[in-house]
Amino acid sequence: MPSRTLADWLARLEQLHPKEIDMGLQRVSQVAQRLGVLQPAPLVITVSGTNGKGSTCAAVHTLLQAAGKRVGCYSSPHLIRYNERVRINDQLATDEALCDAFSAIEAVRGEVSLTYFEFGTLAALWLFQRAGLDAVVLEVGLGGRLDAVNVVDADIAIVTSIGLDHQQFLGDSRDSVGYEKAGIARTGRPLICGETDLPERFVSTLAAIGPQVFQRGRELDWQPLDVTGGWQVRVVDREGSSQVLGPFAAVSLPRDNLVLAIQACVLAGCQFTSEQVSQTLQQLRLPGRMDWHTVVWRGQSRQLCLDVGHNPHAANWLASTLASREQPMRAVFSALDDKDVTGIVQALRSCFVDWALAPLPTPRSRSAIELQHLLDGQGETAHCHANVAAAISAQLDADDESAIMIFGSFFTVAAALEWIAQRR
Repeated sequence: MPSRTLADWLARLEQLHPKEIDMGLQRVSQVAQRLGVLQPAPLVITVSGTNGKGSTCAAVHTLLQAAGKRVGCYSSPHLIRYNERVRINDQLATDEALCDAFSAIEAVRGEVSLTYFEFGTLAALWLFQRAGLDAVVLEVGLGGRLDAVNVVDADIAIVTSIGLDHQQFLGDSRDSVGYEKAGIARTGRPLICGETDLPERFVSTLAAIGPQVFQRGRELDWQPLDVTGGWQVRVVDREGSSQVLGPFAAVSLPRDNLVLAIQACVLAGCQFTSEQVSQTLQQLRLPGRMDWHTVVWRGQSRQLCLDVGHNPHAANWLASTLASREQPMRAVFSALDDKDVTGIVQALRSCFVDWALAPLPTPRSRSAIELQHLLDGQGETAHCHANVAAAISAQLDADDESAIMIFGSFFTVAAALEWIAQRR
């Protein structure tokens, strides 16, 4: 029988478990013990949060590398290729390596049924352990307490933000969301929190667990230095002393997240100069996070910005970021059916000349017509298109001055990246 390709494996993983999402650690813990992957590296940093997980993980990963460590990073979802989820230093996992990992899991899981995400998480842990790394960075897929990555005890836990999203799984209050995210903390170990408005249940859960808490706005923070985007941070070292690092040059990713990454690396014992940190973060780019591209359209250079923001918390940050721009902007927007589109639109009212709407290539997509009715009700100008590519083309044709903001879902950004690749 021929070996399975990565595409074969991924198709199989989608069929193995009766539910796409089935939160709980019992199944994945059983298989992790059989694989022997519960300690994939000497240092494990786990990152949860409603928004900001991806940029925080990327910053931790690149800063640890700058400190001379060999680092693995597990993140989700991917934009174009599944391989994006598993990175060792600067290399994505190969198809062959992922297939080997899936085969190893299949050989020991026996009667245990695993979800797509659980299978993928175990594969990443298996690859990380075999690579003999110094550290791994694990991004929580959903919530925290019952997420598959929480089968590994974090040496340092990070909660970037606490807001409403995935209410069908995490509850419809910040209290319930906070409870789930606090579950990645471990007794006596650092928990770094980027949220400044802490829900009561988050606080009480941490009190019961007993981690060392480092909160943005209290133990750590960042400060702007000048109008050109210069900034510095205040963090706490392993001896409990406050120290200031900076000045740093302007960056493209949110500084609320980058300061968490710097704090984590300092607590991990990394020794940095301010120049090292500045250069590392200035060069850091993350696909789909305020990700600017230049394309040539009808003989003119045009600016496109891609962002995966898909909830009101992300939309508020996007609105504040766009507020300082003088160039007019047009939107290309699509969303999944379970998202708070009303909250997203309210946060971004009057930010765009108009909105081009499109369905997504998934049964979970919100219809473009429904989005248009909602935007009409908010006094915004909106029009529907067959797909994201058509929406981008229409907005570029509308005038030759506006930049185009493309956002609303990982699916939206993936479609835009494919369109850009075809143009090039």
